[in-house]
Amino acid sequence: MEAAAPSYKGFRYPAEIIAHAVWLYHRFPLSFREVEELLLQRGVIVSYETVRQWCARFGPEYAAGLRRRGPVKGGTWTRSS
Repeated sequence: MEAAAPSYKGFRYPAEIIAHAVWLYHRFPLSFREVEELLLQRGVIVSYETVRQWCARFGPEYAAGLRRRGPVKGGTWTRSS
């Protein structure tokens, strides 16, 4: 059984922006300020502190999902003997 999606009710930004910011932080070795700058380049004005709060609230679920997926056996980037 899959866990319920996190609730974004009451947040100023759409769920897609919050999810993208949290995904960027947990997927790549970026700081909160770097995520802020990447979002600013896309026209989203948000502070690094807001990104930090989103990551603290929604991050564990996203990080667990990234760890669960893992590499695909026989994929293009895996080494076969």
